[in-house]
Amino acid sequence: MVALTGVVLGRVYAGGLLTRLVVGAAVGSVLVSVVARRLPSWLVAPLSVAGLAGFTAWSLRVSADAAGLPGSLVEVAADAARNGIPRLLTAMIPVEPTPDTVLVPLVAAWLAGLAGAEVALRAGRVLLGYLPPALLYAGAVYVVGPNADPAVWPTVAFAAVAALGLAVPAGRPGPSAPDPTAGLAPGVRAAVRVRLAATAAAGLVVVVGLAAVVGPVVAGRVDERPVDPRRYVEPPQVESLDENPLIRISGWALNPGQKLLDVATERPDAPAGATGNAAGSRSVRIRLAVLSDYDGVTWRVGATYRNAGRILPATQPEPGATVETVRQEITVADLSGRLLPAVATPRAIGGARVAYDPLTGTLIRPEGLTPGLRYTVTSAAERPDNNLLATADVPAGEEVARVLRVADGVPDPVRRLAAQLAEDNGAPYARAAAIEQFLAEHYRVVADAPSGHAYPNLNFFLFGPRNGGGQRGTSEQFAAAFAVLGRLSGLPTRVVVGFSSNGNGPVRAADAFAWPEVLFSGLGWVAFDPLPRPDDEPRPVEEDFRPVPEDPPPSEVPEPTPEPTEAPSPQAGPARPVDSGGLPTPVLVGGGAGGLLLVVGAVLAALAGMRRARSRSRLSTGDPGQRIAGAWREVTDALRLAGRPVGGDLAATEVAERARAALAEARATRADRSDREAGKERDALVDRDAGADREALAVTRTARATASAVDPAAGAVPPDLAELAGLLNRLAFAPGAAANEQADRAATLAGEYVAALRAARPWWRRLLWSIHPGPLRWRP
Repeated sequence: MVALTGVVLGRVYAGGLLTRLVVGAAVGSVLVSVVARRLPSWLVAPLSVAGLAGFTAWSLRVSADAAGLPGSLVEVAADAARNGIPRLLTAMIPVEPTPDTVLVPLVAAWLAGLAGAEVALRAGRVLLGYLPPALLYAGAVYVVGPNADPAVWPTVAFAAVAALGLAVPAGRPGPSAPDPTAGLAPGVRAAVRVRLAATAAAGLVVVVGLAAVVGPVVAGRVDERPVDPRRYVEPPQVESLDENPLIRISGWALNPGQKLLDVATERPDAPAGATGNAAGSRSVRIRLAVLSDYDGVTWRVGATYRNAGRILPATQPEPGATVETVRQEITVADLSGRLLPAVATPRAIGGARVAYDPLTGTLIRPEGLTPGLRYTVTSAAERPDNNLLATADVPAGEEVARVLRVADGVPDPVRRLAAQLAEDNGAPYARAAAIEQFLAEHYRVVADAPSGHAYPNLNFFLFGPRNGGGQRGTSEQFAAAFAVLGRLSGLPTRVVVGFSSNGNGPVRAADAFAWPEVLFSGLGWVAFDPLPRPDDEPRPVEEDFRPVPEDPPPSEVPEPTPEPTEAPSPQAGPARPVDSGGLPTPVLVGGGAGGLLLVVGAVLAALAGMRRARSRSRLSTGDPGQRIAGAWREVTDALRLAGRPVGGDLAATEVAERARAALAEARATRADRSDREAGKERDALVDRDAGADREALAVTRTARATASAVDPAAGAVPPDLAELAGLLNRLAFAPGAAANEQADRAATLAGEYVAALRAARPWWRRLLWSIHPGPLRWRP
């Protein structure tokens, strides 16, 4: 029965190693109990645990060697014990039998065999001895969940073995077994037999009744999809730098000589004449991350990573694509983060423990990249048939809604440009080619362009004046602009960040770039190159894009030229000083100062208005999840304005605790300042009139009590940001489960905290609070 548990659980594992190890644990645990059944019961458990330790150590060594994992047995066992359960529930299906994914099933199988054998053999309670194997079997079925076909024949075999175990002892009483009723009086013997028959009949009625009650319920759930326990376990997460590696393009462009990787490429499918270095000399694109989600501000990967073994899940290639096997050995140099570079689409990996998102094909190393890390990747590179692109269609519907979504707030010029490019191009490929050609002909690639791909950044990149920094950018702006214009034209697009390599040798920062991809039906994702050629001089955008103004200007009517009048005749009189007609110097100085003040006031008013608009947009615009996230941004921005910024490595609850401490510290500082001012006022009163000392102190205490009653920074209870942190954590685990009431509550909590923290600042800092430009440019 314990061995059948290994059969059920092994259906989600790659190969049969896990099943063989569980069968070995089942046989070993029961065999120890059988051999030691004549020993005292207190001695059996230590012997069995010693056998468990030896068998587990051997199994971990075997699984580590089979998976090619480095390290000593102690290191492997410690890592498996520390991460066994989370990695088992976050591993990619099929699960590779590695030490951390086989440890828990082995230990559970051995303990179930030990408990069941001891109860059945030593105590003679066979039915009760079935409980540990039955619980283990139910746990295995639950862990498998919907990730394998129904376990029909193992379950039937489990029930048959259980029935056989109950029947065999009763069917072989032995020839010399004494009659339990022998020696009893006939009346007592008859009463005992009647009682035994009644007990058996009652047990049969209970069993039949339970079958009649529970049977329909169980039968009704046969066709239902079981619950996947993996949804309750958080998969590996990444930081913002790995969630949006597009922002790293500008940094790499400024340091082009930085060595990031060393690559050696083999193409087993290459022609016979192209071997060795020649087989890997063709240019390849090494993909770092695929960014599919765009909210108008940031492109994100948005992946759900699962721990994977050496063999990654295979997907069927598109019918119109040619598949080529590419094998690379990559050595990490100065590349940081967790994203693991690989040629699309990876199929097998060795030398590194990885987590994988099969939807985007993005790999990460949960422990992070380290210099000198060497791993091998075997990928199935798909090349579409270019002859089919001209007539290919693009998919639509819920399956591709993620890569078709256009966030609110698209600038009108960008929307009009997308409509103009799609106006004369009906076919999807023609629209994509028109966008690619437009970007390549009108814009310039520069290395010193600032990073940014939000709507305002793209609008400035597309239509900003050339002499002011517009119409120039890195591959970040080219790829992001293509993807946004493509989605506005009805094309499913995404942005890919990676490196260009000749197949062998170092990969430097200058080789890093971003490119857009479009999804075509039957062909898959097709890459486009909107970057201009190095020797091409870009044409002005105005030559091909002339947006029509919404309101035509009124017709201009020339004003009549006044006829000259006859100059008055000079009259004799005393001489007067000649007036040059200029304004006096005081007037010019006053006017200039007033104009400067007006400009400064306008700038400050604009900053205050933009700050209020940003806060209002965060707290009242978008779905409840976006509003909760916006409320959290208001709190973190307020902490930065107060000089207490929080790092991205802190949990939400830790940030809430630091925010509470920051408010308490600000209030204490203000209270000390008030005490010092009150002390100065008291000393002045005492010096002026010693007889009025007590009266002055009373007045001071009354003023301070009044200030504490009306000033929220003086003694008000701080808002509970732990509740806001809880809402944010629930939003991370269940993105679509937030309600409007929760979003309103989050906005209230954030507003109360920001107001309290601002009120605790000095008066001049409160004045600068609303016009500080930092929150307009700070990134999440």
